[in-house]
Amino acid sequence: MLDQIQLRDGISRVEIAQRTGLTPQSVSGIVRRLLDEGIVREDHANRVSRGGKPRVALRINAEAGSAVGVHFDPVELTCAVVDLLGQPRVVKRRPTPPGIDPAQVVPAITELVADVLKEAAVPPSQVLGLGLATPGPIDQNRGLVVSPPQLAHWTRVPLQQMLREGTGLPVTLDNDATAAAVGERWSGAGRGVANFAYFFFGTGIGGGLILNHQVYRGGSLNAGEFGHSSVLADGPECYCGNRGCLEGLVNPSAIVTEVHRRLAQGDGASVLREPFERDPSSVDHAAIRGAAVAGDPLATAVIDEAARHVASVAVNVANFVDVDLIVLGGHGIEHVEKRYVDAVAAALATRPLARHIRIVDVAPSPLGADAAVVGSAALVLHATYSPQLSALLAD
Repeated sequence: MLDQIQLRDGISRVEIAQRTGLTPQSVSGIVRRLLDEGIVREDHANRVSRGGKPRVALRINAEAGSAVGVHFDPVELTCAVVDLLGQPRVVKRRPTPPGIDPAQVVPAITELVADVLKEAAVPPSQVLGLGLATPGPIDQNRGLVVSPPQLAHWTRVPLQQMLREGTGLPVTLDNDATAAAVGERWSGAGRGVANFAYFFFGTGIGGGLILNHQVYRGGSLNAGEFGHSSVLADGPECYCGNRGCLEGLVNPSAIVTEVHRRLAQGDGASVLREPFERDPSSVDHAAIRGAAVAGDPLATAVIDEAARHVASVAVNVANFVDVDLIVLGGHGIEHVEKRYVDAVAAALATRPLARHIRIVDVAPSPLGADAAVVGSAALVLHATYSPQLSALLAD
């Protein structure tokens, strides 16, 4: 019921009964309990009317609780506090110290969480829990971060338990791309969409799947590794063992390397050439994205090539899983989202087998660079309030 109320933000008791199959008496009893607990409120000013007597609309009481989210990226720590609707109240970022080890990261996260809660003026009693989004792979059952490729010396680290002890909060752990997908389902482009795939562009490339309104995790709970789809048979060797992986071709480091290669060879005019000749390190990923936004031919050519690789994987996902929507988000495509969306949209309109039946939609994430951290907080909301089919079947 909470899921229905949250997704529609203005639904009557009668509609809930119709959508859930519960009896009106059961719905009334559960609503009464939710009202007593303050999680749901009645909105008499905005009544739901369907041609008969107006019905009181039920909405989530956004102020009834908060969740904290932390996105642990190899280059940046981000923390946010969100309300029950998944809307961020405070977001803070700090650089991740180079070569950080597990013993260092927990105090850094604990301090950041304390600062964010203080700034948001959220009392501990109102915090439902802490969601932690990390690079994969992870062992979710044991709360372990298992040898992420961009974090040296991180081997089966019990980060969930370490952070629980450090903050005193219950901790929900997931990989950053799945967390971002949950955030999209809760308060982004995937809100109310039964089946969608999320492409997360961060330091690496990840993905998440929502199927029939449920997070799909797969047998090892690490489904959605879109970044390790091979798109070039003779492409560069990837740390995963494949060649020509999407991540190895379109992550920020790969884009910087390709732009530097073209500038060094003198390929075409570019506003990046002069700063590159003065100091190659100044032509970083942010500078390349900025040049692409301004229409620089070299920068746009590299970004567009990367976008075409993403489009090929998006077509595969559409063919394999038959989703309704593909969402693109994360700080790795900040400011150039449209170039990626346009490339994926063109491919989805012309290449999937089922395109003559319907064309899969594509959308940029409205959460933008905050997708993973809002998603990490949404992990707590999702675990607390959304029905998990596997749990229901187990019961």
